[in-house]
Amino acid sequence: MSPSVSPRFFTEKEVARHCSKESCWVLKGTRVYDVTGFLRMHPGGEALILRRSGKDISPELEGPPHRHSENARRWMEQYYIGELDRDSTEYYTEKLRKRGSSQKQTEETEEEEDTGISKCSKVDDEKDLVDWNKPLAWQVGHLGEKYDAWVHQPVDRPIRLFGNDFFEANTKTSWYMVPAVWMPLVIYLSWYCYSLLAQGSTRVFLTSDYSIPIHKYCFPLIFLVGMFLWSFIEYCIHRFVFHMRPPAHNYYLITLHFLLHGQHHKSPFDGSRLVFPPGIASIVIGAFYLILKQLLPEGLAVSLFVGGLCGYVVYDMIHYYLHYGSPRKGSYLYGLKAYHVKHHFEHQRAGFGITTTFWDHPFNTVIPEQTF
Repeated sequence: MSPSVSPRFFTEKEVARHCSKESCWVLKGTRVYDVTGFLRMHPGGEALILRRSGKDISPELEGPPHRHSENARRWMEQYYIGELDRDSTEYYTEKLRKRGSSQKQTEETEEEEDTGISKCSKVDDEKDLVDWNKPLAWQVGHLGEKYDAWVHQPVDRPIRLFGNDFFEANTKTSWYMVPAVWMPLVIYLSWYCYSLLAQGSTRVFLTSDYSIPIHKYCFPLIFLVGMFLWSFIEYCIHRFVFHMRPPAHNYYLITLHFLLHGQHHKSPFDGSRLVFPPGIASIVIGAFYLILKQLLPEGLAVSLFVGGLCGYVVYDMIHYYLHYGSPRKGSYLYGLKAYHVKHHFEHQRAGFGITTTFWDHPFNTVIPEQTF
């Protein structure tokens, strides 16, 4: 909502009526937010928000279990719809009774509520560094030293990369296209590898005179090793390629970074760009295949490759689910979702593991736990 437009006012009863998945409103101070569209995205699950619908969530933003980042607060401003009518409620009395906070904290909170000013305001299209009405791909390179800060301030809106409809369409992929394209190849190559190893001709030569035969029953183990190796490749690509810091003076590297990964951090819930387009992915996948074929015997090389390919499919599916799924609290994916959202909103230089946090530990990029 533009600052020049007078806000709408709602009574406490009006806000309280919006307490379902179809319409969910919350309060932050006297500011009213319609977070219906955010329910599925919330890392803690939609139930946490629904239980607080119609209520003031200011204490939850401060934590525990964690204090919400400045980016999270800025993100919330996108759902701002108006103000609570102070004349219709005993709002302040009830708020002070519930919070039981110190006098200093209370004064600071009321001052923020009285002025109607949020620490993180909604992105203003007219004042933003780019023109959102035009394709962004050729604009971001001109941001220079401001690019890094700009790209890590996420927004909930679709991004248009190219003016050409054909190029734009090829940057978007539905999640189901990844398993639809690659899983038939995984199944075929798995059968091919097992048949090849069953011939008993695949051997790994340690010296010119000594070699080790690779039995067909070794295929499941080699397959799993391939998946494990993929998790390391996933970490390296995410950290060193997707999160490279392009020089501020290099227009082309900034543009390349934005096309590869920056656009995902700018609009992390754009469902059409959460998985890799098969056409682009096939170039990288084909390169890994050729490298393995050159280094290892065919049976071993293809067995490792198909395990890695399956690992990639699992990675893309998990990545999509971490953004749009609602995992059960306490589950492995629940922890991964919270971890990945912290990477997007607060710790962009840490937490590079997607399917697992394993590699973050030896490389010292684990997202630290918050303490209170």
